[in-house]
Amino acid sequence: MIRFYFNLAPNPLKIALMLEEVGLPYEAIPVDTAKGEQHAHSFRAINPNGKVPAIVDDEGLGGKQARVFDSSAILLYLGEKTGRFIGSPNDRPELLSWLFFIATGLGPFSGQAVHFQHAAPEKIPYAINRYRREIERHYRVLDKHLGGRDFVLAGQYSIADISVWGWLTRAGRVLPDAEDPLAAFPNLKRLYETVDARPAAARARALGKDHPFKKEVDEETKRAMYPSNYPEIAM
Repeated sequence: MIRFYFNLAPNPLKIALMLEEVGLPYEAIPVDTAKGEQHAHSFRAINPNGKVPAIVDDEGLGGKQARVFDSSAILLYLGEKTGRFIGSPNDRPELLSWLFFIATGLGPFSGQAVHFQHAAPEKIPYAINRYRREIERHYRVLDKHLGGRDFVLAGQYSIADISVWGWLTRAGRVLPDAEDPLAAFPNLKRLYETVDARPAAARARALGKDHPFKKEVDEETKRAMYPSNYPEIAM
């Protein structure tokens, strides 16, 4: 059994999709990051970085329990465990390149764009412009790559598509003033819609919708979500 620690953010959503795609049995365990549950000692023992997603696999390599944190690491782990959605050995250089392009660029720039536009206590035009322009640049790189191909890896659905789908579900938050934030990136939009139409994606989106995650952004939420803004909090 796999224990999957999640909330409704893009990175856990990727793992929900992957678990639904591969059909491994799992227990979904909500972690309410707005309440600070990610900072509990019990969770820090699973992910020392205090973030979701994370998994604990009771049937890891050699039958030993395995813990994995960071969404890209989890996608690779589950892909290798099941032999699915990771292409052939010859595809590995391309797969890793795009997976880490998403992990180190598109993902964090999306997160910062959302933060500075929606959560920061003051609107800083330089920061907003910086992250929006970088997101648009990353979108263009992927859009160009996807010209004439259905998926990130030629002809096959992979964890790279799963990874980018997770963040594209929030494109409207990343580029909030656009009526259709993906309209300028038709190949990327096509990829998103293709993945989003998969039955596993519908099941992934439904996960946790009935859990009462905290929605208020009060002082408790700010301290839990942005502890680096509070130097008195020991991390």
